[in-house]
Amino acid sequence: MLVVAQVVDNTPSQLDVSRDFLIGSRAAWQEVNKTGGVNGRSIQHLVLEVDGSSTSLRAALETIKKTANCVVLSGTAGDRAASQLVALLKQDQHDIAHVAPWLQNSDLDGDNRTFPIFASRQDQIAQAIKSLSLMGVPEMGAVYASEQEYSLYRDDVERASAALKIKLMSFKPGAGLAQVGKSLNADTPRILLFMGGTPELMQFTQSIDQQARQRYLVALADVNLQTLMQMGASRHTPIMATQVVPMVNSPSPLVKSYRQTLARLFDEPPTPQSLAGYIAARYTSAVLGTVEGVVTRQTTLQAFQQRHAVDLSGFRVSFNTQGRGGSYVTQSMLTPDGRLVG
Repeated sequence: MLVVAQVVDNTPSQLDVSRDFLIGSRAAWQEVNKTGGVNGRSIQHLVLEVDGSSTSLRAALETIKKTANCVVLSGTAGDRAASQLVALLKQDQHDIAHVAPWLQNSDLDGDNRTFPIFASRQDQIAQAIKSLSLMGVPEMGAVYASEQEYSLYRDDVERASAALKIKLMSFKPGAGLAQVGKSLNADTPRILLFMGGTPELMQFTQSIDQQARQRYLVALADVNLQTLMQMGASRHTPIMATQVVPMVNSPSPLVKSYRQTLARLFDEPPTPQSLAGYIAARYTSAVLGTVEGVVTRQTTLQAFQQRHAVDLSGFRVSFNTQGRGGSYVTQSMLTPDGRLVG
């Protein structure tokens, strides 16, 4: 039996993405085992939960190191844990493939142990702003959920807006999102790019929901629109979100397989985040199946380092020169009447 490890961050700010991503991965590995495993060998899916601290991440890596038949680390979620693991693996010079993490930062691309297959945050920002420029939007606001988001993502947002000649007004969090919401006035752009997660976006929409002027919010793939619906999101403010996987109602064979497997195994609605987890595991399985001879960490790492293009029944993974395997971005929207459209 081969072991595939998955690290998931269960801190409150990361749980929304991590939980769904893990469900999708679990569905995929159960499906892989049901259909004969990888080259006839079944997969043990080892899930390691962390709390976002370097101590817990190091403990997870120690567990992986001590698990002799663990050949790959797949589907780390969310972004913060994925970024920290890239640094730790590089620091320790630990030769294990880190495959399909929920790694949003393209500054970490090119590492010879890390194989990100989803579009970066920079790709998502560019796509979101490009769609606004095509609509003839002359200006927008950028709202950051915290000081951390402001320091990490402001440059990316400013570069993308400048490239597309959209005037940008930035809102630093300071006293909190509720205060930012209350500070908006008639001179504030109607369209706001929100940099943060689902709970923070919910808090922000509540703070602007009573304003007379309607706003339009654009968020990135860390935001789960289905969860926003369940939380009773604004019935006044339309919310759009980028996603780095196809629509969950897509007719593609891969997405159809995902929906069927999810329905059979879990009482959970399809979401882009769990579809991403499913795709992460399916990609990992596909490359594992190409390992020649004895399957070890070293031979598995070598197989991934080939970075061959893989077509997963309609979702193509093809690495660019920077070392990222995907740039696919689309958008879905939560309408004021509570419908999810894509």
